[in-house]
Amino acid sequence: MTDSKYFTTTKKGEIFELKAELNSDKKEKKKEAVKKVIASMTVGKDVSALFPDVVNCMQTDNLELKKLVYLYLMNYAKSQPDMAIMAVNTFVKDCEDPNPLIRALAVRTMGCIRVDKITEYLCEPLRKCLKDEDPYVRKTAAVCVAKLHDINAQLVEDQGFLDTLKDLISDSNPMVVANAVAALSEIAESHPSSNLLDLNPQSINKLLTALNECTEWGQIFILDCLANYTPKDDREAQSICERVTPRLSHANSAVVLSAVKVLMKFMEMLSKDLDYYGTLLKKLAPPLVTLLSAEPELQYVALRNINLIVQKRPEILKHEMKVFFVKYNDPIYVKLEKLDIMIRLASQANIAQVLAELKEYATEVDVDFVRKAVRAIGRCAIKVEQSAERCVSTLLDLIQTKVNYVVQEAIVVIKDIFRKYPNKYESVIATLCENLDSLDEPEARAAMIWIVGEYAERIDNADELLESFLEGFHDESTQVQLQLLTAIVKLFLKKPTETQELVQQVLSLATQDSDNPDLRDRGYIYWRLLSTDPVAAKEVVLAEKPLISEETDLIEPTLLDELICYIGTLASVYHKPPSTFVEGGRGVAHKSLPPRAASSESTESPETAPAGAPPGEQPDVIPTQGDLLGDLLNLDLGPPVSGPPLATSSVQMGAVDLLGGGLDSLMGDEPEGIGGTNFVAPPAAAVPANLGAPISSGLSDLFDLTSGVGTLSGSYVAPKAVWLPAMKAKGLEISGTFTRQVGSISMDLQLTNKALQVMTDFAIQFNRNSFGLAPAAPLQVHAPLSPNQTVEISLPLNTVGSVMKMEPLNNLQVAVKNNIDVFYFSTLYPLHILFVEDGKMDRQMFLATWKDIPNENEAQFQIRDCPLNAEAVSSKLQSSNIFTIAKRNVEGQDMLYQSLKLTNGIWVLAELRIQPGSPSFTDLELSLKCRAPEVSQYVYQAYETLLKN
Repeated sequence: MTDSKYFTTTKKGEIFELKAELNSDKKEKKKEAVKKVIASMTVGKDVSALFPDVVNCMQTDNLELKKLVYLYLMNYAKSQPDMAIMAVNTFVKDCEDPNPLIRALAVRTMGCIRVDKITEYLCEPLRKCLKDEDPYVRKTAAVCVAKLHDINAQLVEDQGFLDTLKDLISDSNPMVVANAVAALSEIAESHPSSNLLDLNPQSINKLLTALNECTEWGQIFILDCLANYTPKDDREAQSICERVTPRLSHANSAVVLSAVKVLMKFMEMLSKDLDYYGTLLKKLAPPLVTLLSAEPELQYVALRNINLIVQKRPEILKHEMKVFFVKYNDPIYVKLEKLDIMIRLASQANIAQVLAELKEYATEVDVDFVRKAVRAIGRCAIKVEQSAERCVSTLLDLIQTKVNYVVQEAIVVIKDIFRKYPNKYESVIATLCENLDSLDEPEARAAMIWIVGEYAERIDNADELLESFLEGFHDESTQVQLQLLTAIVKLFLKKPTETQELVQQVLSLATQDSDNPDLRDRGYIYWRLLSTDPVAAKEVVLAEKPLISEETDLIEPTLLDELICYIGTLASVYHKPPSTFVEGGRGVAHKSLPPRAASSESTESPETAPAGAPPGEQPDVIPTQGDLLGDLLNLDLGPPVSGPPLATSSVQMGAVDLLGGGLDSLMGDEPEGIGGTNFVAPPAAAVPANLGAPISSGLSDLFDLTSGVGTLSGSYVAPKAVWLPAMKAKGLEISGTFTRQVGSISMDLQLTNKALQVMTDFAIQFNRNSFGLAPAAPLQVHAPLSPNQTVEISLPLNTVGSVMKMEPLNNLQVAVKNNIDVFYFSTLYPLHILFVEDGKMDRQMFLATWKDIPNENEAQFQIRDCPLNAEAVSSKLQSSNIFTIAKRNVEGQDMLYQSLKLTNGIWVLAELRIQPGSPSFTDLELSLKCRAPEVSQYVYQAYETLLKN
């Protein structure tokens, strides 16, 4: 008899009866009773009162009964933690049972009981099971470590379980390896910073060996782990690909997609000239095609993944077009996805086939699908130029069917074709005009109006056609109103004599009778243009239109690269990175493809300076003219438009409390400004309390907090370095350094003319940068610079320029112009030029703030061989606005507590420990705490520069 009978009873007093049965001497009766308890628990009855009686049944050799009791335990341990402790002894005993199944069952249940009190009792049994002689027990124990880590991460680390897990990767049994990898991946995912899966060629080799022999889910864990590895060169990438390729023929589609992910990722490292690269492309097609013979839900997931693969490497499936033809019984979601891929694969070779299919689809019954098919014909015309004519004739055939929604879609599509191929297919306009009356959708009406306005000179009755739309102007959608306004203005500019009344009518409708601001503004602009300068109006309204591109819906390349790393996961179905839809405390690590192999077609230029380059060895970066800088000298140097307006120092505003309590008093004790007026600091850019956001969000509007504070300081100035060599700037050589004195920053430049002609008309501009550095005055070279002449200039800087986070943070991109050309270079500025004079915090404030900033924001650094003692260190740093707040001596070591403040209001707190060394040289240990931890590395570089020079 089946177990369904246990779910049918609903009599009263049942708990009491069950209690008696559970304590019965007969084994069978006990087992029946436990089954009834589990059945009641399953349907939601509260049977927690039976906890002690059920736990007593654990002492049995019967595996089935033990499983049932363990099931009950897992369910109620959380609500009855004190009772659950009674079961601990049995667990410990079961973990030493001669039967491996019972040992594994005990360890599995232990992992599922999420009760803090119990976890520490489970460490010993778990440690034994991780080293058990039976692989089944070891593999179960490996997963248990991940579960335990989720409950109490610290305990797992202290007990050394993570090291044991790492050892299990070298286990002889493939299933143990797979589970160890799964557990480590799970733990690493919740702690993205920890380097748990420290993969190297040896461990990769072990994983690949285990791959052939473990179950399908084990294979998926191992393949996902391989996908996170970056091979050291293309040889290693190729050898991994060769060993992963057999997985493509697996029956489980998840294994296939995981293998595809690994291959897609490692193909980045293979040169396209290799024979193996071509072989791999051929091998990838059949498994992807096979996925499409599964049930519709799996097909859809496969198609979403194929969509990404085709965008990245269309050559894989270019010969497989027929697989994506739509079947009559496909669900609509599969049809639409197939259609999308068909267009992506369309090329000159297969366009005839594709068009024949699409024409067929356009006569289907499903309206959504038909619309998409008609759009697809237009996309093919735009993508494959040779097919445009066939596409247009196909669209005309469809318009002749007079099916309303087909006609409307066709007109929208033809408008795009006109944009792509001007002056080629205008002969069809007459046919389109015949269908004017049937258009009722805004997009189709707007497209038709655009066509009439654009080709008004070829349509005899253009004014009548547009006038017919004007009658119901206020009932039209905004899209149609805007299009109609522009079309009538175009018509007026082409046929001014006949359409004077029409244009006045539409302008008054758009400006006086409309309450839509977009429409009104456009109307006023046209009105003014036409009334002041008709020639200019013609140039604006009838300007050459840019051609439209072929693929408008491609995923942006960096996002596509990231999604390729998530093939086979939800991210590949949503086409969004996990960070956009995964909630909760799990940190989602950002993934990207390995650097591309240097094949004959890739040209990469090192465009940014290495992050750790010391200020003395600044690399030159000369971007091409068309680079992201564009022509910097045409940039608007005003404050960033998007941010709030900059507050000037004359406006009194309450300073923002950056550090959570007490900063107001600190800001209130500002020194008297020059001339006796009290200087009020404008609010610093408020740094959010949890500055996990990238630094740019905390720096969105920067103010120069130093403008009135005048304490003289002799900060260290680095010797001038060559920033722009003469050979890269047509004979102009620029050397320079940065200084900070009396609260003002300057860039000290030395310009040398090594060319044969005189240089004049100098100007300078900075690109947006992390701290808003910008020239405070023009670059003034008073006399022309003759050949072989050198001139020294000090350019004052401020920090109220536009802000953009740079990589590295202290990178500054500069453009210098003279009468010869515009030259670009980039340099790294030392951060100490941004340390402001009012950076001394009071003691109480320092203590409170140090405690308040979370520990993960603390960074540790070492400064070796510093030739100074504590006194000298303190006074040297003070001259660069790093202030010592307190000093103590702990066990013969001097400790200095220091604070500094950056121009954008970010505070950095430091603890400097001075190790007594040989008489002349000592080592320093530096701890920095800051709400914006990205700054710490650069503050450390400033410390090292200041103390060693």
